Amino acid sequence: MTGTLSDLTPGQSATISGFRDHSPVTQRMMSLGVLAGTDVKVIRLAPAGDPMQIELLGYSLSLRRSEAALINVEDVR
Repeated sequence: MTGTLSDLTPGQSATISGFRDHSPVTQRMMSLGVLAGTDVKVIRLAPAGDPMQIELLGYSLSLRRSEAALINVEDVR
């Protein structure tokens, strides 16, 4: 299954396959280690569903759902 990081629910994992665009936001995420080939897991969503907490490379990161929608994922498990 493929989609975006914002499509995942807590407990689901996937592999980042790239970005929908190359804006300053995606450049910032890349500098934080959000890179193609990296495994990511959704830990939890805020009560209103935004932001979402993800885990990658041994640390946690909070992203807005709009930012997560820019990240393509594959191999959802």
